[in-house]
Amino acid sequence: MKRFFIALVIVAVFLACVTIFKDLIIKSVVTVVASRITGAPVHMDGFSLNIFSSTIHVSGLKMYNPGGFPEGVLIFCPKINVIYDRAALFKRKLHLLLVEIELKEMGLTRNKAGKLNVDSLKITRQSKSSPSTPLQIDLLTLNIGKIIYKDYTIGAEPGVRVFDVNKHKSYKGIPTAQQLALLVLSEPMKAAAIKNAEIYGVALVAGVAALPVAVAAAFIGKDSVRQMIDAGFGHTYEISLGVIKRMGRITKQDLPSGVIKGNINGAMVALILRKDADNKTEITISARKYMFPKLDIAGGVLYQILDKLQK
Repeated sequence: MKRFFIALVIVAVFLACVTIFKDLIIKSVVTVVASRITGAPVHMDGFSLNIFSSTIHVSGLKMYNPGGFPEGVLIFCPKINVIYDRAALFKRKLHLLLVEIELKEMGLTRNKAGKLNVDSLKITRQSKSSPSTPLQIDLLTLNIGKIIYKDYTIGAEPGVRVFDVNKHKSYKGIPTAQQLALLVLSEPMKAAAIKNAEIYGVALVAGVAALPVAVAAAFIGKDSVRQMIDAGFGHTYEISLGVIKRMGRITKQDLPSGVIKGNINGAMVALILRKDADNKTEITISARKYMFPKLDIAGGVLYQILDKLQK
C-alpha cells in the first residue's frame, strides 16, 4: 500500500511537471511567433492550455513599441480566453471556435518624424502577397478600453490625449494570424475616430473582417482597387475630394468626367467615378510611388471614403 501511494505521488508530480513545462514551451513559441508577425517585442505573464476542456488562457499580454519610438507599451491585454478545436491540433491550420480579447489599453505614439508606431510595425509594412499564418477563428469578441495618444511632433514634451473607447465588438471568420493582429491594432483607432493611419489601408488590402464596408472591394491590379457603392455620383465625388484633400493635396479635379488626382505621402493617386443606371457609383482608385504600385495607399483612400459615406 505504501509503495502504491509513493508511486501515485510520483505520477502526480510527473504530470504536474509535464503540464508546467508544456505551458512554458508553448508560451515561448507563441511569444516568438507573435513578435515575428508584428515586428515588435511581445511578452505575456501567463499561458495555460487545457487539453481536457479545450481552452487556452493568456494573462498580461503586452506588445511594446517598435524601434524608432520611445519605450512604452503599444498594446496591453490583461486577459485572453480561447476555446479551440482539439481535432485541429494535429493539422496545419489551427481552428479556434471562440476568442475573447480584453484590450484594456492601447498606447498610440507619433514620433518626431510624424510616424505612428502602428504604421512602423512589420505587419503594417508587409505587402498583401507576404506569407500568412493560416488560422480559423469562428467568433472573436474584442472588448476595447482606452487609447492613450502621445504626439512628439509638437515639442520636447509630447501632447497627450486619452480616448475612452469602451466598446464591445464581435467578428466572424478570421482566416490568418496576420488579419487577427491587424484587426486588434486598427479597430481601437477606428472606434476613436483617429484618421490618416497607414494601417487602415493595409488592413483593407489584407481583407480584414473588421472592415465590412471594404471587404467587398475588388483588387483589380497591383495598384488599384474598385468598388460599387450605393451612393449618388455628386455626393461621392464631394466626399472623395474632401478625403484626398485631408490626406494629401489635389493636383487635378474634374467633376464632369469624375476624375480626381492627388499626391499622398509622395504617391500619385488617381480616382475615377462612373455613374450607374441604378443611381449607384463605381469608384476606382490607383496609387503609385516612383512607378511602384502602392495598393495600401489606394486601399486607405477607399476605406476613408466608404467610412465618410456611412456617416
